Amino acid sequence: MAYVVTESCVKCKYTDCVEVCPVDCFREGPNMLVIDPDECIDCTLCVPECPVEAIFAEDDVPDEQKDFIPLNRELSREWKPIVQRKPAPADADEWSKVKQKKHLIER
Repeated sequence: MAYVVTESCVKCKYTDCVEVCPVDCFREGPNMLVIDPDECIDCTLCVPECPVEAIFAEDDVPDEQKDFIPLNRELSREWKPIVQRKPAPADADEWSKVKQKKHLIER
């Protein structure tokens, strides 16, 4: 069972989670991160590091976010690994309060 990055990450893209990942399973897109399910070792270290609570165990992804499971798999094949923490976008704190953001994902 892998972990999944969900909608809360869109346009926030905090990278605190990347720093603690022992296997470098995070992939970086233009305005969010995803987890490569084939690389994730289910260590849970990333979950408490996410300031917007965007990371869930695959079995615990909320029903309204289930479409992020295949989306993480798909985008993790297209996007490059991120292995070091980077500054969040300047407006990340503002976007952290927005709930409906899936349509804003940039590929």
